[in-house]
Amino acid sequence: MPFRLLIPLGLVCVLLPLHHGAPGPDGTAPDPAHYRERVKAMFYHAYDSYLENAFPYDELRPLTCDGHDTWGSFSLTLIDALDTLLILGNTSEFQRVVEVLQDNVDFDIDVNASVFETNIRVVGGLLSAHLLSKKAGVEVEAGWPCSGPLLRMAEEAARKLLPAFQTPTGMPYGTVNLLHGVNPGETPVTCTAGIGTFIVEFATLSSLTGDPVFEDVARVALMRLWESRSDIGLVGNHIDVLTGKWVAQDAGIGAGVDSYFEYLVKGAILLQDKKLMAMFLEYNKAIRNYTHFDDWYLWVQMYKGTVSMPVFQSLEAYWPGLQSLIGDIDNAMRTFLNYYTVWKQFGGLPEFYNIPQGYTVEKREGYPLRPELIESAMYLYRATGDPTLLELGRDAVESIEKISKVECGFATFVIARDHKLDNRMESFFLAETVKYLYLLFHPNNFIHNNGSTFDSVMTPHGECILGAGGYIFNTEAHPIDPAALHCCRRLKEEQWEVEDLLREFYSLKQSRSRAPRKTMSSGPWEPPAGPGTLSSPENHDLPREKQPAKQRTPLLSCPSQPFTSKLALLGQVFLDSS
Repeated sequence: MPFRLLIPLGLVCVLLPLHHGAPGPDGTAPDPAHYRERVKAMFYHAYDSYLENAFPYDELRPLTCDGHDTWGSFSLTLIDALDTLLILGNTSEFQRVVEVLQDNVDFDIDVNASVFETNIRVVGGLLSAHLLSKKAGVEVEAGWPCSGPLLRMAEEAARKLLPAFQTPTGMPYGTVNLLHGVNPGETPVTCTAGIGTFIVEFATLSSLTGDPVFEDVARVALMRLWESRSDIGLVGNHIDVLTGKWVAQDAGIGAGVDSYFEYLVKGAILLQDKKLMAMFLEYNKAIRNYTHFDDWYLWVQMYKGTVSMPVFQSLEAYWPGLQSLIGDIDNAMRTFLNYYTVWKQFGGLPEFYNIPQGYTVEKREGYPLRPELIESAMYLYRATGDPTLLELGRDAVESIEKISKVECGFATFVIARDHKLDNRMESFFLAETVKYLYLLFHPNNFIHNNGSTFDSVMTPHGECILGAGGYIFNTEAHPIDPAALHCCRRLKEEQWEVEDLLREFYSLKQSRSRAPRKTMSSGPWEPPAGPGTLSSPENHDLPREKQPAKQRTPLLSCPSQPFTSKLALLGQVFLDSS
């Protein structure tokens, strides 16, 4: 399938009509304003309970009204909820929390942390809040968005994760100690999503800070997964990052794999990267050929394509939303309606649902207030305006409030039998579930901006346009403004050009015939030696020596003007050719 122009989410509403006020199954339409206020009340019941009973721990335990650390020790719920505060319009609390995080969060601690979860929740949450700070009324420092306290915190957290990528394959370990790096006895087995879910956050971080190492390691990990796919085009569930051998060979779109596919699409849109989209489209063909049955997606053996698990997992409910981003609306709606029937059957999505039997899988019956089906409803409603999608939102609000609400927040519950409650409220409930519900019922939220308004910001590198829409949500629903990636690049690129110029100067003095050399600061990060070669979909079958190298503009050349003209403001430059 040819690569098509990608339309950011915020612009979809301009091109497709929205049909508000259509009746629900009982003849009445879900009132967006009414449910918007209900969702806001849900957020503050959970958020206030966390502050009163659990802060500074990571998460709230709603049945015992206390807190516990889960994914590190970062006051995780506070980080995860920060951009939701702004989306709900609470700028004063956003400003207060920014100060609290700066004063209380420390990443230089002896804690074993999930590389995946720390990235999507902490790095992603801090980056999003950093880019939204000016809109929230925070007094930003000179140089923003290319500098700022939240950006420095995000960079510090991300640097703590980099040792995990130091493997023979370039694929990261799943866990890293924030103080000591990877523990000697750490398992080398990592899930596919834990390898391929970094490009959104790490490319953003590289663009804002000027340090290419983050984007480089994320791209190497993506490419190594691409090279490891089977002959029929599928990837498994877990892989050994030292050997590159698959440990779990079940292929599907759900748990352990999900956000790898998500980040190929979102990374392609964020970076306008045709190769990432081409990779996803190739996977999509294989997924439809081997796992797609009657608008359900099953689990199959990655080498043979034979069915291994005829189940639907609640984490798979992101897929219709992802399909909408590539314009596959009809298939997305059909799959969404299948998933919605499961919700209506149980009042939530069980972790595992046996498709042939039409019932939950034993010991996999819980619903931890996951957002994926609501996420898909939001994307599809922006694209179609189908009132069925608002009905899902209404059902979600009613079900969660009726079953899950307790005195101190909202609790995970078991779908079947008596809806038994569990003593946990994951931070993603405030980061994702509530946020997507609110955005589903709030068509005029700034996140849905169609480009009709924007902010112009002067940076040390020139004028920067922000807030025009097209936000890309990371897999924890933290919105990234894609325009921000272009705000800080000019200085970085000019710095590279100056370094190249100086290298050329000294090399010419030594030998006119000597080719210019690159250094770590100007060249791409070199992946560690290991099995496989880095290849794109276009050159995957070429021998390594024949694969086209990544090209940069030749030194001392410019298609539009002499290079010295570009440096006129920095001082005249002369090369000694003697």
